[in-house]
Amino acid sequence: MINRELIRLKTIQVSYSYYVGGRNNLDAAEKELFLSLSKSYDLYNYLLLLMVEVNRIAERAYDTAVNRCQRLNEGEQPSPKFIQNKFLAQLEANGQLREFVENQKLTWADDEDFLRRLYKQITECDSYKEYMSNPEESTYQEDRELWRQIYRQVFVDNEELDALLEEKGIYWNDDRFIIDTFILKTMNRFEQKNGTRQVLQPEFKDEEDKDFARKLLRSSLLGTENYRSTITQFLRGWDLERLAVMDVIILQTALAEIMNFPNIPVSVSINEYVNIAKMYSTPQSGRYINGLLDNIARQFISDGRLQKSMGGKEDTPEGK
Repeated sequence: MINRELIRLKTIQVSYSYYVGGRNNLDAAEKELFLSLSKSYDLYNYLLLLMVEVNRIAERAYDTAVNRCQRLNEGEQPSPKFIQNKFLAQLEANGQLREFVENQKLTWADDEDFLRRLYKQITECDSYKEYMSNPEESTYQEDRELWRQIYRQVFVDNEELDALLEEKGIYWNDDRFIIDTFILKTMNRFEQKNGTRQVLQPEFKDEEDKDFARKLLRSSLLGTENYRSTITQFLRGWDLERLAVMDVIILQTALAEIMNFPNIPVSVSINEYVNIAKMYSTPQSGRYINGLLDNIARQFISDGRLQKSMGGKEDTPEGK
């Protein structure tokens, strides 16, 4: 599940703490990086569990509505269609999720009021209304698609959920936009035939990504003097101190990747760090960093210090 986009982001965050927070111990920084990545995997599972917990709220609401109809002997019986959703039943029984939750002791038990408000938002969204208005029994694919739509419409960009997660985990502040994409991919890959053995995303796809994380952080921090000297040479009369601290860290990490990972085309690295700059630095940072890195890379390729091409995304399996 942890891909290189997330690794780059976490490396930037840990590097910022290394320089600005005075935590300048390389081994401690590496430990912090892998702890932060591990917490991102916790968030992935925690958000999967959230759907299960909301469904339990729905079950209670259904039981309450049925009992009320029976007690008053009036009104139409509520439909159990939503709580009988086949995809959600499969997710709740998933062996991998159940094991992870048990081992990590993850729970939404203290957030009952929030869960109720979230369920209310679901019942008010268009996907839910359309789904429930159809009296026919739904297929597994329809059940799965309903929850994909609910996740997009209710869970993504939910300010209350963001605030709650920020309270629960200091490592989760900037992870949602990436983790949400993995949640949606996971849901899309669910198949009814897999039952409780449906495979969830692993923490790391392979050892290569773990090595990428370790090497990127270490090469960036160990090469500080060299990379910052290079940046200064291309600033055209500016002092390095005039740049935002975050910009310097992004540039330094980008150069570490460009210089130490021959299989990643330069253009891929530049695009990734420009995107980080747009999100986490000043409004002008993305364009400035793009131009500076492009100039440095082209000069290094021209004089033989960099043995790779500018390349393009189509030249690499960077979709990891």
